[in-house]
Amino acid sequence: MKKIILLFIYFTAFKATTYSQQTKDSIRVKTAASKQDWSKVDLYKRPADHFVFQYGFDGWTGKPDSIRTKGFSRHFNFYVMVDKPFKTDPHYSVAYGGGIGSSNIFFDNEIVNLAGTGSTLPFTDVSNGTHYHKFKLTTIYAELPAELRFYEKPENKTTGWKAAIGLKLGILLKAYTKGKNLEDASNNSVFGSTYIQKVSDKRFLNGTKVAISGRVGYGFFSLHGDFNVLGVMKSGAGPTVNAYSIGISIGGL
Repeated sequence: MKKIILLFIYFTAFKATTYSQQTKDSIRVKTAASKQDWSKVDLYKRPADHFVFQYGFDGWTGKPDSIRTKGFSRHFNFYVMVDKPFKTDPHYSVAYGGGIGSSNIFFDNEIVNLAGTGSTLPFTDVSNGTHYHKFKLTTIYAELPAELRFYEKPENKTTGWKAAIGLKLGILLKAYTKGKNLEDASNNSVFGSTYIQKVSDKRFLNGTKVAISGRVGYGFFSLHGDFNVLGVMKSGAGPTVNAYSIGISIGGL
């Protein structure tokens, strides 16, 4: 009887050990099968460089009541970027490049005097006097964007969901104000609707841009957002306001 019991225990232990080993081998096979060998994936349809166009709304956050923006303040950006996928997993990539970013901020019966002689940038209320029908401040930056990207379908970026987060470093190339159609206090045109006055000066504005950027989209189109962590104006030249952008990107991501 003892021999039978010992034989039963031995047989049970042997079967358990065999089953455990088979289970481990099965898990290894499944893990190896599920891990794709990206070195054999065809990325021929995935371009290494491309153009990015961005257009949308611009605004200033943290501005005091004395600064009155209005209407559809807007930006237009253009970049050429190079995309470098990770060799271990091309769902992810690093992209970098260069281009031009421009911003147009419109004001409500207010003059931004870039030619002011003081140490601070004047924002003058002209609601009850001579004013421009349209008045804006334009800034143009040379920018170096860099992004960490994710692609749902790395074999073909023209399909599937995608997202990116990154930085934009910029240097101010030009800043000017543009007033169109000078009007009197009764909103009558003084010199005609085609009259335009431009004033160009960069000395009050921050010459450096450091913006956090993000994008999410599908196919060729994506939504993007930027936030400039540096103030629009130089320290001491005016209130601390930060620029932000929300818009649509075409191409690139």
